[in-house]
Amino acid sequence: MNFLLDTHTVLWLAGNSPKLSDAAKEAIFSDGNQKFVSMASAWEVAVKNSIGKFRLTNGVGEFYKMADGNGFLMLPITRSHVAQVELLPFHHRDPFDRLLVAAAICEGLAVVTADEHIPAYGVACIW
Repeated sequence: MNFLLDTHTVLWLAGNSPKLSDAAKEAIFSDGNQKFVSMASAWEVAVKNSIGKFRLTNGVGEFYKMADGNGFLMLPITRSHVAQVELLPFHHRDPFDRLLVAAAICEGLAVVTADEHIPAYGVACIW
């Protein structure tokens, strides 16, 4: 199965957080699964690190290192992802999460997330 990891999932994994569920760990560590991280997550990290909401010493570079170090594939933001955002209902107003949902829909990916708003979009979620 192919998965798109939410931003917090990558950060919690890197920080060995107890918040990461067993189902999330299983999806992430299963050899047969492809795991993607959206450039929208990198954008979110860059924005939130610059305003002090995240505390990554090396900023978005540190996030890339986390993703690369875990063998995650970076998913670019495409025109179809952006067009899909426009069609989404407003279950969630967070622009980063809306772009993640749009990418998951367009690419047929399940989302590994603890965000309880994401399943309302009809995408498969693992947590």
